[in-house]
Amino acid sequence: MILLRVAAFLLGAGLVTVTLLSAVRTFVLPRSANDPIARFVFHTIRRIFYLALRRADSYTQRDQIMAYYAPFSLLALLPVWLVLVQLGFTGMYWGTGLTGIYQAYRTSGSSLLTLGFASQESLVLTVLDFTAATIGLMLIALLIAYLPSIYSAFSRREAAVALLEVRAGSPPSPVEMLRRYQRIHGLDKLGQQWENWETWFTEVDESHTSLSALVFLRSPQPERSWVTATGTILDTAALTRSSLDIPTDARADLCIRAGFLALRHIAGFFNLPIHPDPHYPDQPISISREEFEAAMDSLAEADIPLKQDREQAWRDFAGWRVNYDQVLTALAELTLAPENAWTKRRQPAGQTGQ
Repeated sequence: MILLRVAAFLLGAGLVTVTLLSAVRTFVLPRSANDPIARFVFHTIRRIFYLALRRADSYTQRDQIMAYYAPFSLLALLPVWLVLVQLGFTGMYWGTGLTGIYQAYRTSGSSLLTLGFASQESLVLTVLDFTAATIGLMLIALLIAYLPSIYSAFSRREAAVALLEVRAGSPPSPVEMLRRYQRIHGLDKLGQQWENWETWFTEVDESHTSLSALVFLRSPQPERSWVTATGTILDTAALTRSSLDIPTDARADLCIRAGFLALRHIAGFFNLPIHPDPHYPDQPISISREEFEAAMDSLAEADIPLKQDREQAWRDFAGWRVNYDQVLTALAELTLAPENAWTKRRQPAGQTGQ
């Protein structure tokens, strides 16, 4: 019996430690770190929400349902952590000599939730009482303190997504963005956009890997999404560099690189396919040559200067797009992003040329 109680105490202490590490990884650690408890909670709730999605007949209904997914998952973390800590302290209380599992469980819950109706007199049990109470308060304080941080990062992200609707339409389109810039601002003003979005990509990279729930927080408007906004900016920059007959702006190159690095880091956190072949420039892309030609014709109608050699323009565009094609469509599927012609999941159709 003594060995059994010692084992219960050690297992309980281990469970409490694992739970605290989960809270640290989820809210405190300033870098991406996969946590099995948080992953289990998010996956379980996602399965429940997918059951509800079966009855949704339109994207609007699916968006309304999934808007609750991330908030529910975040709030579910706290009771899961508290239950695990309570079970851990139950083992520790029983291991230190309390009679009966029920008494140990009752004392654990009383101490963890600071209710105080089942306190003990011995020194060891009093130390456990105070430790459990401290941990319970810490877990609650962590969630309360970090929710504002999450929504602050969400607000900064969505400000840029909302502004993109003004410049690229709804749903956003790289062709429409270039047409509007030609008509309103002039293509020479695109450089400032590349700088702004390079900064945005850097912030999203940091926030969406350290606070992964942000990936699933949906935009206030159903037709908006940080994923489709990312695709629009990257495709606009890729079209500009590959097909427009304007002076080269290295800021577009830096914007694309910042974008696909951010997408890869986020996709890697969720174990999504990044690109299995190290020689990825030789891989196909999901945009077909026909779609590219249709985009070129639309730009030509807006009197946007285009390069004469469309074959080389297509090869150059595909060479840029292949850097983010796979992760973009994978994240669009993961987040159930709005339907968008150039970000939807499909079989690779294009050919790269570089």
